[in-house]
Amino acid sequence: MKNFDEMIALLKSRSETKRVVLAAAQDDHSLEAIYRAKRDGLVIPVLVGDKAKIETILTQLGESIEPENLYDVPDVEAAAAKAVELIREGKADFLMKGKLETAQLLRAVVNKETGLRTGRVMSHVTLFSVPTYHKLLAATDGGMLLTPDLEQKKQLIENAVELLHNIGYQNPKVAVLAAAEIVNPKMQDSLDGAELKAMNQRGEITGCIIEGPISMDLSLVKEKAEIKGYQSPVAGDADLLVVPDITCGNVMGKTMIELAGATMAGLVLGAKAPIILTSRASSSEEKYLSICLAAAGSAR
Repeated sequence: MKNFDEMIALLKSRSETKRVVLAAAQDDHSLEAIYRAKRDGLVIPVLVGDKAKIETILTQLGESIEPENLYDVPDVEAAAAKAVELIREGKADFLMKGKLETAQLLRAVVNKETGLRTGRVMSHVTLFSVPTYHKLLAATDGGMLLTPDLEQKKQLIENAVELLHNIGYQNPKVAVLAAAEIVNPKMQDSLDGAELKAMNQRGEITGCIIEGPISMDLSLVKEKAEIKGYQSPVAGDADLLVVPDITCGNVMGKTMIELAGATMAGLVLGAKAPIILTSRASSSEEKYLSICLAAAGSAR
């Protein structure tokens, strides 16, 4: 996909409208983003939180909600638990963080008895529209796993590839990033990249083409790969960047936004439903695009 407009067009072409449940829904920017998506015919809101505050914000926005889709749960911890319960009951397709801390929502998500764990690694995937790149670019993991080991990297690739399949990609090109494209036994990221590529070639990771280790410039710029004589279908055409650790992913993402003029959407995957965990500093646009990505990426 070249841009988010293409993703939204795909979403509009589908007959089913997804239901998003907003935990602690008394949050202006989140409600603004959800109702923008509702007006576009993309989602149905389900709101859990302080009813009086939610209705006040909706009145300010000139919006309303059906009584059966509004749950009055003023306590934020209880609101998180209720939102998770609605996912488990099939009354919503994906979960979004409202006016509560990320840790408060995740506690409800990972609860062993009532949560949304599946046994898979939970990882964060970001989708960027970068003016200098020829298509949408995904990256993982800049938000959940601190320093993923080889098995965790395998699973976060599988999470991201499943999402990309759900939004229309058939065989995404995956670049496992390292400082250089030559295997260096002293650099774990380099060794992991080579092993993940081998796992892909052995059929242990499917549905994608994995290259690694590969530097970021060779992943994104075909001319630089040609100059170095580096041949790979991923070179200059990566769909998904796999970063070594959360710091690298966080810095890369913020650099794309602040210096390269990128727009982004992000999700946590690996649970029973996609989870939108945008930060308090996230714009309404980022939240809107994340809602669209979650709706498009939910299992069809």
